[in-house]
Amino acid sequence: MSQPVLDVRGVVKAFGDNVVLRGVDLAVGEHQVVALIGGSGSGKSTLLRCTSLLETVDDGQVLLDGEDVTDPRVDADAVRRRLGVVFQAFNLFPHMTVLDNVTLAPVRVHGRSKADAREEALGLLERIGLADKAGEYPDRLSGGQQQRVAIARALAVRPRVLLLDEITSALDPELVGEVLRVVREVAAQGMTIVMATHEMGFAKQVADTVCFLSDGVILESGPPEQVLGEPVEARTRQFLSRVIDAGRL
Repeated sequence: MSQPVLDVRGVVKAFGDNVVLRGVDLAVGEHQVVALIGGSGSGKSTLLRCTSLLETVDDGQVLLDGEDVTDPRVDADAVRRRLGVVFQAFNLFPHMTVLDNVTLAPVRVHGRSKADAREEALGLLERIGLADKAGEYPDRLSGGQQQRVAIARALAVRPRVLLLDEITSALDPELVGEVLRVVREVAAQGMTIVMATHEMGFAKQVADTVCFLSDGVILESGPPEQVLGEPVEARTRQFLSRVIDAGRL
């Protein structure tokens, strides 16, 4: 791999006496899709929050395009402008239309003209199948539609990396597929993505690398056919057996 777009080195994070990340290393190359899997409390969401500087690391470094963005002298807001983040909760502004939600950051944060931001936002909404909802307010949309808008909003800032944190967990099962279709298309167009997910079938189809987290470390990582099909670690096998019993693989 040439210089990674995102390079996590020895990251440690604790909340009081609870050590959630215990020296995590993760390198993500240009156009790669990395899926983080593991049980609740394994550290997936905390790793994404540290990567996006929503949490301060206790030790280690996060490098974005070779720059140590965890250096206290770095402007964290400027770093966040280079990242797209989507969470379980849609976090759309309820008093703003879909179009205004998507254009807000490009205009207010990135200084683009309203006309350019609007044109790009309408193109993004077309891509995710919601061009006809541009003038609607979020409460008029289904959960799946709201999450697709949240993805469009993240893409509107033209991020170097798209970070997705369990974006289907809050959705009814019948809405999961429509959101994952959008992620699949975004990945196919070359976006660099790191996503925490419980959707093993999706990870198997779309990810270049799958990382299994357990007790705050990446216990096993590799191509999806290896990690999900022929895992080396006993704890990975135990986790996947529970996933199979739950019907997610």
